Amino acid sequence: MIFAGITKSSLLDYPGKISIVLYTPGCNYNCFYCHNRAIIEDIDTIVPYEEIMDLLEKRVGLIDAVVITGGEPTLHYDLIDFMKKIKSMGYLTKLDSNGSSPEIIQKCLQEDAVDYYAIDYKAPSYRYQEIGRSEADSEVVLKTINMLVESNKPFEVRTTVIPQLSIEDLVQMAQELPILPRYVLNPYRQPTTYLEEDFNLVTATPYSEKDISEFAHALKYYQPNIVLPF
Repeated sequence: MIFAGITKSSLLDYPGKISIVLYTPGCNYNCFYCHNRAIIEDIDTIVPYEEIMDLLEKRVGLIDAVVITGGEPTLHYDLIDFMKKIKSMGYLTKLDSNGSSPEIIQKCLQEDAVDYYAIDYKAPSYRYQEIGRSEADSEVVLKTINMLVESNKPFEVRTTVIPQLSIEDLVQMAQELPILPRYVLNPYRQPTTYLEEDFNLVTATPYSEKDISEFAHALKYYQPNIVLPF
């Protein structure tokens, strides 16, 4: 595995657990609001594999879980072997994904490589290509999510409530999704690095926490297990 970044301790990335977060480079989407753009384009820094393994060995028993995020981790051919290796060390594993590779998620399920999944659902289906760009396809993502529902594995779906999504969009998304065990609405925060042509999108006025709370109340009819991270 190749990693372009590491967070050595996090209380936020695995629900109820202390985790180490590893960031894989590269992504097949191009969301304007991506906070990890530096690792999906020109990658200046690669964390040595030996450094990561040394940290993981030293933290056994002190850290509960390892989160693999990106970028898009499912683009890496050795993802499953690496996650199984982490599990063999005694860690819980969590995978963050845009849901674009249901075949990889299926293999993760078959080999019990992942303890917890987080899948992004970015927009209503008719706007998915507009928001995610590149290879973004809502049908593929919904296939991944439905697969996880059927698996009974712990997982959540996350939506960043960007200013460009209306309440009507959010309602449609909630209707398109199956009933989820956990649906997280994350507030939008302006990224520090973005494409010049996306300036107007990035600098649009974000919804307030009060706005998002009101949206969540409206969406509970369709998604009763909605969660706000604030």
